[in-house]
Amino acid sequence: MKPFEHLNARTVEEACALLKQRQGRARINAGGTDLLSVLKDRILSDDPDLLINIKTIPGLDAVRADRNSLSIGPLTTLATVAASPVVRERYTVLAEAARAVATPQIRNMGTIGGNLCQDVRCWYYRYPSSVGGPIRCLRKGSGPCLAVLGDNRYHAILEGKRCFAVCPSDTAVALAALDGEIEVASPAGGRRIAVTDFFAPLGNALRQDEMVTGIKVPGISEPSKQTFLKFTLRTPVDFALVSVAFVAAFEGDGYRNVRIALGAVAPGPVRARKAELLLKGRRIDCALAREAAELAVGDAKPMSMNAYKVEIAKALVQRAILASGSLLPPPDPIS
Repeated sequence: MKPFEHLNARTVEEACALLKQRQGRARINAGGTDLLSVLKDRILSDDPDLLINIKTIPGLDAVRADRNSLSIGPLTTLATVAASPVVRERYTVLAEAARAVATPQIRNMGTIGGNLCQDVRCWYYRYPSSVGGPIRCLRKGSGPCLAVLGDNRYHAILEGKRCFAVCPSDTAVALAALDGEIEVASPAGGRRIAVTDFFAPLGNALRQDEMVTGIKVPGISEPSKQTFLKFTLRTPVDFALVSVAFVAAFEGDGYRNVRIALGAVAPGPVRARKAELLLKGRRIDCALAREAAELAVGDAKPMSMNAYKVEIAKALVQRAILASGSLLPPPDPIS
């Protein structure tokens, strides 16, 4: 690991000032479950000279809720999010997504802010420098996306452009289905970014001098059916091959409002808008669920080795719809 300076920030303003001062040569560190492995494997083209510890900033690890919104500090651990009574009761899909991340040890260390900002898992990008030297790629600043002509089993089938690595965050998918926003701060002030706009093919929307200061979710004032489904090769430790977050409110025996987000299929979580529109106001049955599942991935453009993701996504969407209407047993409850 390359030597670096380590500073404890006492305020958000101090952390942002340090980011601005170092002009891209500093990184924010919270739980460190992803960043430290990145630094140890020397996968970055330009390792940081400074790590800014934000665990020393008070007030960034709380879960607060009222009738109008849910607020979560970026230092809140995934275990805390999964166990929070208000999240479990009113924002079930987020509790399930947080609980689906990795292992208990990682959930006890990893933060929701870190889960949103973690780096992609593409094996070309993540190839350790200690094993035959670094592999150059577009995400590292030069070269093509090697997955296009290479092994792309786990890469994007939707919205891929230039780089086809997928967003590995489970909580991002749930937050997208909840219309969540990410609050960020910089020396110039604060702003909010919709979760669906936070991710891009070559990174995220954070500027060099910005850090995440909170997650905001609109309040849910009516009863809703919510679920998070995740397909992995090794349950539960692996990153998702495909995931689906589903939130629906009912009116009579049909949907009044429905939101569906797909994960691990694109650079960020993708809202299945066409499927949502199809379901609105309709009575749930198997034929409708199949049609909505087809629409959810209707724009998919699979690569040479990942067309299987289309079928998995359809199956998960269909299962979420049918479970919401009690046509299938619901997923296992959080224990």
